[in-house]
Amino acid sequence: MREKTLFYCTACGNELSKWAGKCPACGAWNTVVEQPSPLKTGKRKGNSLVTNQRRACPITDLREGEELRFSTGMGELDRVLGGGAVKGSLVLVGGAPGIGKSTLMLQICNKLCAFAKVLYVSGEESEHQLKLRAKRLRVESSQLYVISETNLSDLMASVQEEKPDILIVDSIQTLYNEALDSPAGSVAQVKDCTMSLMELAKGENITVFVIGHVNKEGSIAGPKVLEHMVDCVLYFEGDQHSSYRILRAAKNRFGATNEIGVFDMRDDGLAEVPNPSEMLLSERPENTPGTCVTCVMEGVRPLLAEVQALVVTSSYGTPRRMSNGFDYNRAAMLLAVLEKRGGVKLSACDAYLNIIGGLYLDEPAADLAAVLAVASSYLDKPLPQALVAVGEVGLTGELRGVSQLEQRISEIQRRGFKQCLIPAHAADQLRTTQSLKLIPVRNVGEALRAVFRQSE
Repeated sequence: MREKTLFYCTACGNELSKWAGKCPACGAWNTVVEQPSPLKTGKRKGNSLVTNQRRACPITDLREGEELRFSTGMGELDRVLGGGAVKGSLVLVGGAPGIGKSTLMLQICNKLCAFAKVLYVSGEESEHQLKLRAKRLRVESSQLYVISETNLSDLMASVQEEKPDILIVDSIQTLYNEALDSPAGSVAQVKDCTMSLMELAKGENITVFVIGHVNKEGSIAGPKVLEHMVDCVLYFEGDQHSSYRILRAAKNRFGATNEIGVFDMRDDGLAEVPNPSEMLLSERPENTPGTCVTCVMEGVRPLLAEVQALVVTSSYGTPRRMSNGFDYNRAAMLLAVLEKRGGVKLSACDAYLNIIGGLYLDEPAADLAAVLAVASSYLDKPLPQALVAVGEVGLTGELRGVSQLEQRISEIQRRGFKQCLIPAHAADQLRTTQSLKLIPVRNVGEALRAVFRQSE
């Protein structure tokens, strides 16, 4: 009987029955490759430690067990995980190479080994290299076991022999199942190895952390094809030329997905940043046009972020628009609203928008700050230094309310700011404060008149 052959897209993992030049799922060109079907082997069960057949039972017969969460020893990581790691869960930590994923995983071992047995499996470094890195990070514990292994069967044998409470795999691209003909790092291998680790986590109640790389092209060296298989997906973000890193949850079956953790990369490892607002505003220039502060919500944590804008006369017939850390289409819409409703003539100007600190602001609450920063740069007039702007801007120029406004106001007041622009209809619902002056405005025009009248 002829073996069945499947085709995979290396960019998104989509399966096709025949080859195509363009993937119909993600639209990428020349990413479809031929892979033997993993169904022909029939040996998946042999690679798993789960051998007992399970039987279905009514959900009413299940008992609520004790708290299954445990702390990783790093408060920022626990916050992103939803209060700590969950026993028997599979957590995928993704990010660009060199961003700090391995450093984070090895660093938490120092705390985890105080109450659990940890097995660190590295397919990229030898045991001696791991020892050198652990010494630099001051990780020393007899409960931390390390092994350099890439064969899935040998890894499973090591787990069965050592019986760890926590397993860390660095990285999933280096693992391979010898029962498959495809090379390590291919879609078939990555999926098969991840499925085996998932069965291991659920069957043996072992918490598994898996590291996955994402390259610049977005093709699967990375964890994109694994997001539906794991319990939690964490992405490490940040500029490699900057010391700050942001850990963000893209998926979490046991908690919220909108929390972030902030770290500072130092010589001796990652240090937690408990007050990100202070970090993001630490180098803010004084009395400079084109900068405005806003307050955004990352989960239940309010963060103060600096929005910078630069408006210059265009040298070409078509003005240029660029944004970094802010949605490009929304930025273009706000520029059009500012010209139409605010009377700021931007059609002959290049406009650049930037969010300081590597943040990406995807909520509408930052609209008003972006509009004021652009107007400030165009008029070459600085905004009041102690001013914060919060509000969503509509196409008619009106200001709309935002969620969790009281928490934002509390954070703004705590950081020492004196004035805050807010939508007018939300002002009646807020308690007045002596140290923070609330300035209610109804539209973009009122906001411009309110702030620039003060600066004159």
